[in-house]
Amino acid sequence: MSVSVLGSGAFGTALAISLAGNGPVTLWSRNSEHARHMRQKRENPSRLAGVTLPDNILATADFEQAARSDVLLLAVPMQKLRDALTLYADRLSGKTLVACCKGIELTSGLGPIAVISQTVPDAHPALLTGPSFADDIARGLPTALTLACADAALGQDLQQQLTTTNLRLYRTTDTVGAALGGALKNVMAIGCGAAIGARLGDSARAALITRGFAEMQRFATLRGARPDTLMGLSGLGDLVLTCSSELSRNYRFGLCLGLNRPFDSATTVEGVATAQAMSEIAASEGLDMPISSTVAKLSSGAYSVTDAIQSLLGRPLKEE
Repeated sequence: MSVSVLGSGAFGTALAISLAGNGPVTLWSRNSEHARHMRQKRENPSRLAGVTLPDNILATADFEQAARSDVLLLAVPMQKLRDALTLYADRLSGKTLVACCKGIELTSGLGPIAVISQTVPDAHPALLTGPSFADDIARGLPTALTLACADAALGQDLQQQLTTTNLRLYRTTDTVGAALGGALKNVMAIGCGAAIGARLGDSARAALITRGFAEMQRFATLRGARPDTLMGLSGLGDLVLTCSSELSRNYRFGLCLGLNRPFDSATTVEGVATAQAMSEIAASEGLDMPISSTVAKLSSGAYSVTDAIQSLLGRPLKEE
């Protein structure tokens, strides 16, 4: 089974490096100069500086070449996934497409597998998600992820093919739960970063993680997920990692909000769009999601950190 990774950002490159231990991998970049540099220098300096690309990774900007593989890993941001799939729909027809992004599409409220199914109806979709940082994977550090695929037989095949010496995959058929766990934890990470940036303390962060996880479970169950899925790597595992490390872009974004500092606008922060989409869906369906709604307002500038604190602490008392 041949494999291509579409997207040469940090995570896509890291996946290609790990998978290269199993055999040849094609790494596609939309930028021909970037692809040429990776081929010649055997490095992705702008995303994973200091990490050598194995010789059996073919970096290319030729989409036709990359699309010849049996399995295509889609390492593109959630908010750009639909455009990429639409642009190359003809070449992706009938392929096994494994989304490697986390989030909810702002315009539709859909997750990555649903977007794949809409844009490339005859593709075979799956999702790779869970607690992971690109640098850890690229450097060969042990990482466990969730592989979600509604087709149980295909999921078993992918699990065998995509597991590597440092990447251990656990499979599930609950694609909704896996997708929502990976998406919603980014919202909570922004809130935790803001709390630490504003010097509210680790106790406040622990409260946000715990109550945020309760929101994640309510929302995911409403959308058809199995509650136990959120207890796994794609939910609780990813939540704990993302809410406690500055390697998380969402956490760093929240940290800058709490510190009242600017954040690099070129850095993708999926939690911003997800918070907005999540709060809109929750409001339309009468679901109580106070942390998510507060993060949406904080991220958009409608709330200051002080407003956010007052909003959450001023809520009516209730049972846990």
